[in-house]
Amino acid sequence: MAHWIYKQPAAGPTQPFHKRPLVRYARRTLAGISIVGALLTVASCYAAEPVAANQELLVSIENMVFNPAEVAVAPGTTVTWLNKDVMPHTVVDTNKSFRSKILAKEDKFSFTFTTAGDYSYLCSVHPNMKGKVIVKP
Repeated sequence: MAHWIYKQPAAGPTQPFHKRPLVRYARRTLAGISIVGALLTVASCYAAEPVAANQELLVSIENMVFNPAEVAVAPGTTVTWLNKDVMPHTVVDTNKSFRSKILAKEDKFSFTFTTAGDYSYLCSVHPNMKGKVIVKP
């Protein structure tokens, strides 16, 4: 009859502190959070300048995110979303002002914003994907 015996690890650390798996994981995670925070800060700087009226603005859907996630436009601007992912996506306003069909790869959806306000939208297939269009005169 076989018995499974758990053997206690030797007393004291067996690996240097910086090579322990938990420490390495924490360092990588913190580095990733720092990079994402820096990218979001840079992206928010670009969202401050509104696009002039009667122009078109392209928002790409790639790697499960809307890029840029937040845009500022003037009334009369058309925003076009282009799906570059292999997965299907949608663009749905949370206040039901606009709704796309399911967008396959390379499909587009356009909407012209005529009224000032904030328009938060998401992908109904992947609700964690969110974006915002700010329309200001």
